Amino acid sequence: MSAATIRSAAAVQPAGRLLCSLFATAAMAVLTAPAFAHDAKPTATLPQGWSYPFACCANYDCRTTHTGEVLERPEGYVIAGTGEIVPMSDKRVKDSPDGDFHWCAHQAGLDAGKTICLFVPPRSY
Repeated sequence: MSAATIRSAAAVQPAGRLLCSLFATAAMAVLTAPAFAHDAKPTATLPQGWSYPFACCANYDCRTTHTGEVLERPEGYVIAGTGEIVPMSDKRVKDSPDGDFHWCAHQAGLDAGKTICLFVPPRSY
């Protein structure tokens, strides 16, 4: 084996180690990244959080509601800020994985403030 071949083989090993460490670092960054706007924030019920379905939140239009923003009434769920009533049997109503209300609504345009999806906790009786 010539000296050039030995030097070439010796140079490949550190490059391979560098690529492996870069890949491992990138993988860890992706796995530990913070929740994005289309992800529900972690709660005691679901410490990892959860992702809103793309059909409900294509443009990052979902969020956890504050107390009193969604009211449960006999006619359906009332969105306090807009007065919109979403009937309980409406296909936009979904079970909330973490037991909190989450509202997905258009943020701009002609449909601004209109409900796309509404995640609701189990009904109270």
